[in-house]
Amino acid sequence: MDIAALEALFEDTLSAEKSSKTGLPPVHLWNPDLTGIMDLIIDREGRWIHEGREIKRPALVKLFSTILKQEDQNYFLVTPVEKWQITVDVAPFFISEVVKSVKEGHQAVTAVTTTNDTVVVGVNHPLWVESVDGNDQPVPLINIRDTMAGLLSRSAFYQLVEWSSLQTINGRRGMFVESMGDHFWLGSPE
Repeated sequence: MDIAALEALFEDTLSAEKSSKTGLPPVHLWNPDLTGIMDLIIDREGRWIHEGREIKRPALVKLFSTILKQEDQNYFLVTPVEKWQITVDVAPFFISEVVKSVKEGHQAVTAVTTTNDTVVVGVNHPLWVESVDGNDQPVPLINIRDTMAGLLSRSAFYQLVEWSSLQTINGRRGMFVESMGDHFWLGSPE
């Protein structure tokens, strides 16, 4: 099935993705000079830590997440007049949940972040797995917004593994999960 037919089939699923992006500020248009470096870290578990203390208000974290911008390998909180560099341990978003929809034998996987960003894994929001040198633990990521990725929680990754199957695709053998007509490699079963 071609991509247009898949998009029509999963129109309701894709509309949830579109509505999660409604109202985002145009950070791609904001290019002020660097204001400074803020003592703000987004850790591996998606927690926002300012000056050593976790920001516990979800609404504040959500607000800050809407003004995130990535330039090269650096992350910034930006407004039209300010630009604060922050630290991101692995990825600026944290995926807490994945949901599978199956229609007419085709599958779509939706990922939801802790900041309520919703994306459907596919060509626009690919899934990939990285490995860190000296560590055999997978680092599963999905493109969430612009060039910024979300790290899958352990439970979300295990859910994807449960939905995957052992296949050989383009000469690569491993566990693949399907979404929107594409197959995404999760790792080797060995």
